[in-house]
Amino acid sequence: MRISIQTSRLALPLVALLLGGCFKLSRESPPLRQYVLSATAQPGAAAGALGSAPAGGVSSPTARATLTVGLRRMDLASYLSVQYLIVRRGTSELVTSEFHRWGEDVGEGINRVLAAYLAGSPPVRAVDVAPWQPASRHNFLVQLHVTRFEGVADSAATEGRVHVTAGWDIIRPFDGRVLLRGSTDDRRESWRVGDYTGLVRGLDAALLRVARDISACMARFPNDSTPPAACGATDSASSDSP
Repeated sequence: MRISIQTSRLALPLVALLLGGCFKLSRESPPLRQYVLSATAQPGAAAGALGSAPAGGVSSPTARATLTVGLRRMDLASYLSVQYLIVRRGTSELVTSEFHRWGEDVGEGINRVLAAYLAGSPPVRAVDVAPWQPASRHNFLVQLHVTRFEGVADSAATEGRVHVTAGWDIIRPFDGRVLLRGSTDDRRESWRVGDYTGLVRGLDAALLRVARDISACMARFPNDSTPPAACGATDSASSDSP
């Protein structure tokens, strides 16, 4: 009995020492990093980027800042409605990182930034984001459908592309008629794999080009009820994109 008591007394400090050593040797988790989209272009730069003449170089009288636009709640592909930034490998593999997340609802962030870029375009005087006041009046409503909003990179690559695909409807407010449907497929921006700040910057830049396409179409409307004869959106896909 006496021997077992002494053995227990010796074992307790040894166990405490081993446990303490294990905790010291364990690796700390990386810090959680959260990201938000932001209209990174300065107001003058945004106006310049959005103020280019529409396809064919034709501008309508509405190219002056006279239009009010209502931006509806956007339609986001279900796999994008998550808190993680997404990187696509190949055609169907989606890769996420536990420690790199959106700090806001990504759909609300896209609408907020698109509204800021549209508000800097020559034909637009004001942009409301849904929900707006019942008394609000708009020349056009815009509905966005985002099906790609991610980085793209092969498993062994150090450089990837940013891929944003968005369809958009320009709608007549008083009866909900879709006046024009367009789309933007943008793969112009590159990013260094692992640089999530760079990926978010590239997504911001792609949204600026989505806004440019929408703005260019609205500038071609002869009035707020008649769609233009032609309104081509830009396909900004890079020829060497993965």
